[in-house]
Amino acid sequence: MSQMPQPTALSRCPSCEEPLESGDRFCGACGFDLSAVSAPPQDTPTITMNGAAPRPPSEVSSVDWPDAPERGSSGAPAPVHLPTDIPGTDSGGSELPAAHPPAGAVSEPRPAASPGARPPAAFGPAPSAAPAPGHPEAASPAAPGAEQPGTGGESAGVRFDRPAEPDEYPLAPPGSAPADPRTADLGTPPAGTKLCVACRAGHVDRDGYCENCGHAQPRERDHMEQELTAVAAVSDRGLRHHRNEDAFTLSSTALPDGSPAVVAIVCDGVSSATRPDEASLAASRAAGEALLESLPQGTHPQQAMHEAIIAASHAVNALAEDPGSAREHTPHQNAPACTLVGAVVTSSLLTVGWVGDSRAYWVPVDRSSPPARLTEDDSWAAQMVAAGLMNEAEAYADERAHAITGWLGADAYELEPHTASFKPDRPGVVVVCTDGLWNYAEAAEHMAEVVPLDAAARPLHSAQVLVGHALDGGGHDNVTVAVVPFPAPSQGAGSA
Repeated sequence: MSQMPQPTALSRCPSCEEPLESGDRFCGACGFDLSAVSAPPQDTPTITMNGAAPRPPSEVSSVDWPDAPERGSSGAPAPVHLPTDIPGTDSGGSELPAAHPPAGAVSEPRPAASPGARPPAAFGPAPSAAPAPGHPEAASPAAPGAEQPGTGGESAGVRFDRPAEPDEYPLAPPGSAPADPRTADLGTPPAGTKLCVACRAGHVDRDGYCENCGHAQPRERDHMEQELTAVAAVSDRGLRHHRNEDAFTLSSTALPDGSPAVVAIVCDGVSSATRPDEASLAASRAAGEALLESLPQGTHPQQAMHEAIIAASHAVNALAEDPGSAREHTPHQNAPACTLVGAVVTSSLLTVGWVGDSRAYWVPVDRSSPPARLTEDDSWAAQMVAAGLMNEAEAYADERAHAITGWLGADAYELEPHTASFKPDRPGVVVVCTDGLWNYAEAAEHMAEVVPLDAAARPLHSAQVLVGHALDGGGHDNVTVAVVPFPAPSQGAGSA
C-alpha cells in the first residue's frame, strides 16, 4: 500500500501490544483509535516524494521478448498475586478461612470486548454476587450474646451463620427471563437489510453493526472476486489493515473488426492520504469506462490507455474538490491519491499503462521461456538507477527505495502516464497487481514460480492462489491481482 509521510507512527498498539503497520489508523486486533496517541516514527513506509531526484526522460523499459513478533510463552505477563491470596492468622493466632476479595472488589479482570464489537448503549447495575460459603461477608450480624473474636469466648474464629448453598438451582419458567440473544427470534429483517453474520439473528444498522449483538459486519470490499470469460481478479484486505484501499475493474468489449479486447485495471490507494479507498475506486471505474468507450471506436489500445489514465486522474482530483469531504478541526487532511496499473489484451497485442508502483508481469504458458516485468516503478530507487546515480542493488537497499514519485491525485507533482505495447509470439498470462502481492514475489522469475501452470485456463483460481501466497507471506498490505490470458479468446466478447 503506497503511503505519504505521516507525523507519527507506532510499532505496537498501546492497548493490546499488537504489532502495527505504518499508516494504520485503528488497531486490527482490538480496534484502538491510534490517532489519539503520539509516537515518533519507527519505520520507513513507502512514501510519495516530489522532486526527490532528477526525473529521467519518459522511456518505456525494453523487454526481451522472443522475437517480439507474537509474544511467546516466555513473554507472558507474570501472574498477579492479590493480598487476599496470602494465608494469614487472626488476632488470636488462629488460621483464617480461605480469603476472598472484600465487598465491591473485582477478583478477575473483566474480559475485553470482542474486536469490532460495539458496546451496548447502556448497562444496568451489575447483579450482586452472593458470597460463597465461608466468605467473611456471609456472616450474619452478631446476635446478642454471640461470642466475638478476641473477647475471651470459646472460639477465637469468625462465626458464619449462612446456610450451605444448594447443589442445584431451579431454572426459571419460560418467559420469566430475557431470551438468549443468540436464539431470540427477531423476525424477518426488513427489505434491504442484512442479518448479522455473528449471531445470525440481529439486523445490521446503517453503520454496519448488529443491533442485537453489536458485532461489526465484514465490509463488501474486505474480499472481492470477479471472473469474466477471459479475465479474473481477487482483492483482499490482508491480515494487518482495518480496510481494503485497493480496487479493480474488469471488462471486455469488441474492436471495430469484431475481435475481442479484455481490460483489467488495478488501483492502490495511498493510505496516508485522505479517503484512499474512494480514490482507488474512482480511478479504476473511470479508467475502465474510458477504455470501453474508446476501444470500440478504433482507438489504438496504447492511446486509449493513455486517455484512460488521464480520465482516472480527473476522477481522483474531483474528490479533493468535493465540498462534502470538508471537515472541521482536521488540518492534516490532504488530497485523495492512488496508483494505477492496467492492461488491454487483444488477439495480437498486449498493452499496459501505469502511474506509481503497481506492476504488470508477463508469464508465458511455456515456462521454459523467460517471464518479464512490463512496468517500471515510479519510485525513488527507480529514479536513482535511471539517472545512473546508483546501481540497482544500492538503490533498493536504501530506506527511501519504495518512496513513490508518481501517483494520481490533486497534489501530485506532475502527471506522467506510462504506456507500452508488446506483441508476444506465444500464449501466456498478464499478472496485474498492487505491491501487496509483488512485495512477496518481486522478481519476474519469482512471480512465474508462484503463478499456477494452468493460469491461462483458470484465471480465477490463479488469482486466488496469488492472493493466498501474499497472505501466507504475512499479508501486511491489501492484496489485489488480476490475471489476464493472452491472446484474448475470440468468443465471449461483450461489455461487462
